[in-house]
Amino acid sequence: MERDSQLELYEAVADQLKEAHTRVRALQVPEGVRMALSRKLLVISAGAKHDLATAARRLSRLMKDLDEGRFPEGD
Repeated sequence: MERDSQLELYEAVADQLKEAHTRVRALQVPEGVRMALSRKLLVISAGAKHDLATAARRLSRLMKDLDEGRFPEGD
């Protein structure tokens, strides 16, 4: 049973990551901001391999920031 819930979480995170990448690509922001967001997504993706629950929380926070128009500073 635990394995099924873990697989469901992997699927949910994968779907959210796909949506987040699509949203970041579509943003009308300076390239530095887009790159910072892309780096955040890469870090979350890499972290999901080691700690899926933490990656899911970080991704939820990032999606909320995108929804509310809060973006990191560009380099």
